[in-house]
Amino acid sequence: MAGANPEERVTWPIVYQRWRALTFLHWAYDPAHVQRLLPAGLDVHTHDGVAWVGLTPFLLCDFRPPGLPAIPGLSSFPETNVRTYVVDRAGLDGLWFLSLDVSGLATVLGARAALWLPYHWAAMTVETGSTVTYRSRRRWPPTAGHNIVVEPGSPLPADEIHARDHFLTGRWRAFSSIAGRLVNVPVEHQAWPLWSVQVHQLHEDLLVAAGLPAPEGQPVAHYSPGVDVRFGPPRW
Repeated sequence: MAGANPEERVTWPIVYQRWRALTFLHWAYDPAHVQRLLPAGLDVHTHDGVAWVGLTPFLLCDFRPPGLPAIPGLSSFPETNVRTYVVDRAGLDGLWFLSLDVSGLATVLGARAALWLPYHWAAMTVETGSTVTYRSRRRWPPTAGHNIVVEPGSPLPADEIHARDHFLTGRWRAFSSIAGRLVNVPVEHQAWPLWSVQVHQLHEDLLVAAGLPAPEGQPVAHYSPGVDVRFGPPRW
């Protein structure tokens, strides 16, 4: 279930990677707007009676299968996900990706072929320092992207991290639909170190490109310096 700690141990990982300098930006939506974008067998997982859609830019580092080293120049790259939260008919909850933008063409082709995930090839940069700047623009029409500048604050104490924060960040499987059949991929990493963050600049059109109405109001924002991740094999 969604929460601070991994739901299960990934004993036989098929992929290792590190997520660094990640910002969570979330907006509330009418569940009906999100449900129409989901495949049969998945329902919107709501919190406070609404659906939530997240925009999560970050640096993906040291992507590698077991037993092999990361490849300089190929195993680390920016990524931005547009994601929402779902539950299947067995009651398992997890992520559904509305889009995934990366700067690595090999990742786009491989993930689309293997898992039928909606990856897009984009020109992307992540610049870290006292502020973090994320820029992205898809390389072919329909173009979409973002220009985001945030200023990470300080680690949030446990009594300032609430149930909604864990609902939005602590997810331990991702769903995909392959040839009309749902699969889920388990994920394991340490509990998110969540920090406060100020959003100084936010221009994006990825949510509209995914088929959603334009988001309204300021997002719920969190920052994390990152986690080390293990993915398990897909389950049918």
